[in-house]
Amino acid sequence: MPVPDSYGFFLDPTRCIGCRACVQACAECETHKGTPMIHLEYLDRAYSTQTMPMVCMHCESPTCAEVCPADAIKRGEDGVVRSALKARCLGCNNCVLACPFGVPKMNSDFDLMMKCDMCYDRTSLGKKPLCASVCPSGALFFGPREEIERQRPRSAPVHRFQFGAQTITTKVSMMAPRFSLPLPGIGGVRGGPRIEVTEWLQDSDEPSRSHAAQENEMDRMTSGLFEGEER
Repeated sequence: MPVPDSYGFFLDPTRCIGCRACVQACAECETHKGTPMIHLEYLDRAYSTQTMPMVCMHCESPTCAEVCPADAIKRGEDGVVRSALKARCLGCNNCVLACPFGVPKMNSDFDLMMKCDMCYDRTSLGKKPLCASVCPSGALFFGPREEIERQRPRSAPVHRFQFGAQTITTKVSMMAPRFSLPLPGIGGVRGGPRIEVTEWLQDSDEPSRSHAAQENEMDRMTSGLFEGEER
């Protein structure tokens, strides 16, 4: 069964507390017991201890599948990009190097690429992925889009990401502050908001500017853009 269209997977890095409950739960999945398919990363370890769970973003045009010479990575009709097929995977690492999000990992013990498949055995039945079911802070959420938008009015789900000249559209959405998003049709793709990843990376190289100063500048720049919306 496909994953229901009415359900979405949402990632909110600002809520991650680094407890690793998601990683431990993933390791207990019946399809790959003992080996977690997701991992925890620091956003900018030189300046912050903020962490973020790295789940597969399930791209509309998955680069990992496009560069696989053995056609071992499949994308289903419901948009879920599966982990590599053991019988086909060559262990070439092409997918590991190509993924813009750094999600696939090569398991040297099995000579096999392993990555998050959105707990397909659960989500295809309408159940939550194990990671989302144990996350105590709501950094991982699986459910209707309307529900998370109602619960978090100051955030908006984004599923388009800009890596230089490359635009990546994903099935998994990332929650971002509403006031920091470009207006629909301005700097967006097909009229929607996006996250400019390379600009964020460049901004992170300016440690002299405090987080509060950057927020104040963003407030000044976006003042009045979202009239009537809670901030």
